[in-house]
Amino acid sequence: MRPCPAIGFSAWIECGGIRGGTTYGATDELGYDAVENVATLYDFYATVLHLLGLDHERLTYRFGGRDFRLTDVSGHMIKAILA
Repeated sequence: MRPCPAIGFSAWIECGGIRGGTTYGATDELGYDAVENVATLYDFYATVLHLLGLDHERLTYRFGGRDFRLTDVSGHMIKAILA
């Protein structure tokens, strides 16, 4: 069994600081595995939180007595799609 792949996903965001008509990355011929400009959902969350004016590294929620971040420890803002 192979490790969890970086899957391809699409998002439609209107306005909010994203350049219009932006395509970021590419998938394989089946449209499943990301093969170019691989970004995770955590990266997407970090970018959206930045556009909302929130610092994704400081935004936490408490669950089970521990503080968690929506972007976990690996989320990075995708600067290439910002207007």
